[in-house]
Amino acid sequence: MKRYLILFLLTFQGLMAQVQFEARVSKNTLGVNERLRIDFIMNVDGDNFEQPSFEGFKLVAGPSQQISQSWINGRSSFQKIYSYILQPEKKGALTIKQAAIEFNGQIYKTNPIKVTVTNAVAQERDPNDRPPGSGNELLTLVAEISKTNPYLNEPITVVYKLYFNNIGVTGFKELAKPKYNDFWNQNIEIKQLAIEEGNFQGQRCYYVILKKAILYPQKSGKLTIEPLSLDIGVQLPTNRRDMFGQMITVEDNKVVSAGAKTINVRPLPESTKPEGFTGAVGRLNFTVTPSKTTLKNGESLDLIVSAQGTGNMKLFTLPKPVVPNALEMYDPVHDENVTTSLSGMSGRITDKYTIIPQYRGKYAIKPMQFSYFDLSTGTYKTITSKEIMVDVLDGPTPAEANTGEKASKNAIAKTDQFRHIKTRTALIPLAKNDFYGSNLYLGLLLAPFVIIPLIILARKRKEAIDSDVTGNRIRMNNKLAKKYLSQAKKHLNNKEPFYIALEKAMHNFLKAKLHIETSEMSKDNIRELLLSRKANAETVQNFITLTENCEFARYAPASSASIQQDYDKAVMIISELEKQIV
Repeated sequence: MKRYLILFLLTFQGLMAQVQFEARVSKNTLGVNERLRIDFIMNVDGDNFEQPSFEGFKLVAGPSQQISQSWINGRSSFQKIYSYILQPEKKGALTIKQAAIEFNGQIYKTNPIKVTVTNAVAQERDPNDRPPGSGNELLTLVAEISKTNPYLNEPITVVYKLYFNNIGVTGFKELAKPKYNDFWNQNIEIKQLAIEEGNFQGQRCYYVILKKAILYPQKSGKLTIEPLSLDIGVQLPTNRRDMFGQMITVEDNKVVSAGAKTINVRPLPESTKPEGFTGAVGRLNFTVTPSKTTLKNGESLDLIVSAQGTGNMKLFTLPKPVVPNALEMYDPVHDENVTTSLSGMSGRITDKYTIIPQYRGKYAIKPMQFSYFDLSTGTYKTITSKEIMVDVLDGPTPAEANTGEKASKNAIAKTDQFRHIKTRTALIPLAKNDFYGSNLYLGLLLAPFVIIPLIILARKRKEAIDSDVTGNRIRMNNKLAKKYLSQAKKHLNNKEPFYIALEKAMHNFLKAKLHIETSEMSKDNIRELLLSRKANAETVQNFITLTENCEFARYAPASSASIQQDYDKAVMIISELEKQIV
């Protein structure tokens, strides 16, 4: 009897055993260049194991399965583990979804696990973490920076080089793009990747230049360049050889990062800063040139104000001339002829003012001063233009113009003094016609027979419009494009709201014309879609260039002339695309 009782208790204990099924990760926070191990652990022999989809991760290895079972003091224990090695494909908060098993007809699921993926982190290489037979493989990504303590608006370059040795590189893709917050930046085009011989930390190796960029810091203090991270396909050597004696290689993927870089930006000296300094830094020349100095009545002259040389050409404004009241000066036309290379920006920027004299006489345009910070000497330099004399040969004098203006006002006053006396009458008959039988009566009587069919037609048209989801979206995007373009025009004197509104206007124009969503707005996709719709290649390139400039312009000072010019370009490009797109 005692034996049966013990057997019953053991059976009851087995029936009451709780099923445990959980997921465990090696870490909850990791860099984009690190790997993650996840184990799905169960204390019963479950069937029909379903792994999650691992969205945002690449499956490096797995599943591997482990089973262990033991009896201790008459009690059994069982454990089954499915293990995976994962590689994150992007930064951010990622979620590993539920896995599932079936046991005794019931479904059991793990809890979702949240994992935070950060920027790439420095990793110490484990000498044991290599294929057999290897010992001196090299694969590293380096960001070479020309200067780590520049002045504000002094150009620096960053060159990304991939060094490798005794390893085959089959391809790569970007996991994280470098971000240049608080820098004006421009990538320098690399037409073709070339493998060159070099030296890294005393070791002879090969390298490839992947990216080049020129940066102009727009803020003083410590600025951070977020790293470039790559997922690289490699061929690793082993200690095995084939039948011909050739070394056998294995395919693998490695994640490398250039690491974050800190730039300590020095402010420009405040104590010696000249009055009217607008941020020019480099080595520059300044000229003020009139198209002519002798004019007749009704003629105009062009006053060309320009700076040329090397420096932050797109990031400062030219001084504005001061002219006498007798000369009417219009807003300038801004022009830039600037090239950007690894050595920085160089070229010429120009403001051209049109000036029209109002009266006869001689007038002086005062000398203009332009200041810039010279990087070679570390001091400010000021260039002063010469005074320009404008001689207007004929036309009214200021005294004659004032006399003529007073006479005109007196004549107007005399003609206005009798305006209250009416010269015409409008007589209204006292006797009125009856409403019954009048034209108004007949119109109101027949109005329902006309209005009701119109209401029915309007309602049917509204229902048709409401059911046309695609058409409504296109009309809404058209409406938003016009709205934001109008907002941009209102903010011509306010840089940041102007460029935000202009960028939204151009994006909504694309949505309306190409029937695409925001997620599809990559540069290559936009170019392909516009060209397929018969748009002119030059117009398409101008559109893409202007959208990129909208983002750059938020971090750089801009004159009212350049803002007006960008607005005019946007209107012209949108108008051209309206005509070209089929």
